[in-house]
Amino acid sequence: MKTLIPAFFVVGAVMSLGSAVAYITHWPLAPYFFMVGSLLVAVAQIFAPSEVDSVNVRRLRRQQALGALMLVLTGPLMIFLHGNEWIVSLTIAAVIELFTSIRLPQEEEKEKQARKG
Repeated sequence: MKTLIPAFFVVGAVMSLGSAVAYITHWPLAPYFFMVGSLLVAVAQIFAPSEVDSVNVRRLRRQQALGALMLVLTGPLMIFLHGNEWIVSLTIAAVIELFTSIRLPQEEEKEKQARKG
């Protein structure tokens, strides 16, 4: 399972990015590929193991899961709302994911240092 989670994340991220770009060209299958890719990213992030179990890390992991679910929600918005409304959901998900990708390693490292010292 340890090798599957990073593979899910990489494949899902490439599928999501590629299909978001392909959606601009009005390719009809792009939203479906986006949903599958974002679902793989969400599964990888939700089931990724954490070495640290503190309140801050759990809060950041919940925020990361929220960002991943917002990413998955973007797919149906692409299908049912044919304007640019899906970009709002994608932007919110990207900001949440960016924040947690910066803060989560910092908090995990801080907790590891606190346990050592």
